[in-house]
Amino acid sequence: MSRSDQPSDILSEGVSGGSAKTVCAIIVTWQPQLLPLKHLLNALLQQHCPLIVIDNGSANRVELADLLEQLATEHPQQPAPQLVSWLQNKGLATALNEGLRLASEHHYDMALLFDQDSAIGEDFVQAMLTQWLDLQSLRNSARYPLPPAAIGPRLQNPENGRRTAFRCFRWRHRSDCPVVGFPGLYETDFLISSGTLLSVQALSVTGMMKDEYFIDNIDLEWCFRARARGYALYGTDRAVLFHRIGERSNNPLVSSGLMVQHSPLRSYFSTRNRLHLRRQSYAPLDWKIRDTLRFALKSFWLTHFTARRAEYRQQIQRGIDDAEVMP
Repeated sequence: MSRSDQPSDILSEGVSGGSAKTVCAIIVTWQPQLLPLKHLLNALLQQHCPLIVIDNGSANRVELADLLEQLATEHPQQPAPQLVSWLQNKGLATALNEGLRLASEHHYDMALLFDQDSAIGEDFVQAMLTQWLDLQSLRNSARYPLPPAAIGPRLQNPENGRRTAFRCFRWRHRSDCPVVGFPGLYETDFLISSGTLLSVQALSVTGMMKDEYFIDNIDLEWCFRARARGYALYGTDRAVLFHRIGERSNNPLVSSGLMVQHSPLRSYFSTRNRLHLRRQSYAPLDWKIRDTLRFALKSFWLTHFTARRAEYRQQIQRGIDDAEVMP
């Protein structure tokens, strides 16, 4: 990527002292709706961000490949999007790990992770990299000595405009803990994977995503592990990710944002993985206590007051059983 191709010196000079390759985007797809995905990919290419797409055995993978060829033609000055297309669904964690492996192989310093149904503004990449550079000055302060592993954007529901707080799992700090001297920057203990800007170099210490988790709580487990291994996580208001968590529902608990609802099968993975994560020494005690109450309330609601309550009972019980034998 030459200097003439870039919108700013941040993208061309890198974040670690002159690297020619600063950031790429990793997008994991499964049965994607091609129009919103095209909007995301096009926005990233317009912001001079190379693409690595990992497809988890989608039925429309041929159409997806055609879309990437079309985008390569429309953006001839950018590196052609790279597509890894699998015949079966290997899971979100394995797909993210493949994308991160390729990012490291191609010598990118940073990786932006995305779900297929997220949306970004026209200055998203620039804003995230600018904020990452701001984080480097924190290393010189006694208050924020830990190196950053990742930073995430503010999450906003595209349907109702509701914004999600950056969560901390500490006894006296719950959410949106501002970083002193840096307006719009927050300490956090958890970032959802979509929209997160991640240090590829930090992975040698934090480790990769946990393949066994397959789809749910992958980001939660990795964030806890990164924090336990001496890294910090941050959130920023400089960039906004338009993203909806969970399925649509007319239930007032879901529509109000108090509860997230997924399919019964997703509830299996969520149950199994969260119970497994609670057994890990690096999971914060505050989170373990709060999640125990959350799990009890949500499980009771799903198994008693939803239309598919019998399925939820079966899948939640299966998750409880499998969590006991999960290494």
